Amino acid sequence: MSQDHPDRAPAPFAQGDSPRPTGPLVAGFVPPPPPGPDRIEGRHVLLERLDPERHAEDLFAANRGQDWVWDYLGYGPFADLPAYRAWQAGMAAKADPYFYALRDRATGKVGGLASFLRIDPANGVIEIGHIEIAPPMQRSPAATEAISLMIGWAFEAGYRRVEWKCDALNAPSRRAALRYGFVFEGIFRQHMIYKGRNRDTAWYAIIDRDWPALARAHQAWLAPGNFDAQGRQRQSLSALTAG
Repeated sequence: MSQDHPDRAPAPFAQGDSPRPTGPLVAGFVPPPPPGPDRIEGRHVLLERLDPERHAEDLFAANRGQDWVWDYLGYGPFADLPAYRAWQAGMAAKADPYFYALRDRATGKVGGLASFLRIDPANGVIEIGHIEIAPPMQRSPAATEAISLMIGWAFEAGYRRVEWKCDALNAPSRRAALRYGFVFEGIFRQHMIYKGRNRDTAWYAIIDRDWPALARAHQAWLAPGNFDAQGRQRQSLSALTAG
């Protein structure tokens, strides 16, 4: 009896063979809308459509002297406030990426930016990126809630897949992706050149069937009872999303 060699490529299909396998039909899919709400509200954070007149000064001050925050972004640092405001104005005029400023409700200050980008309603795919969290907002409930709200908005709007991509050397971003529940999908080698340097890109994604359980994990982490009187978490989001 003949036996296929495990390393041998399968023989091509011939006429009369069974049909080649294809993916399941996506019944009833309706392309979702592009991002559009000017404001998304959470308990700890407000996401406001980027407006350099309202947002540039706070965020420039929060990043001052912390040039490392721009290491893995394709722009920055900025020499002065007018240069940063001009960059924000260019970004605010775009529909893709669609930028939000992140306002910490506890302080009233803008502490970060994030955007939807590579927006593909026809296939139900959207990415969250251009994330820049200034040091005062880093490792805060407001920063975590901002990304959680963006993921939730995308799936509630009807997207099937939310992506996260970063420089493969950006260890904090890679840890953050896993913490939110994104699944690592691989490395695109020599994917980009930015600031004259090579970038291998790590790809992560959450798909719609993953989100209900992850959403419950996010809600459990953000619940007031998950923090003690000093604001320290009782359970980590990584532990809650690990399942």
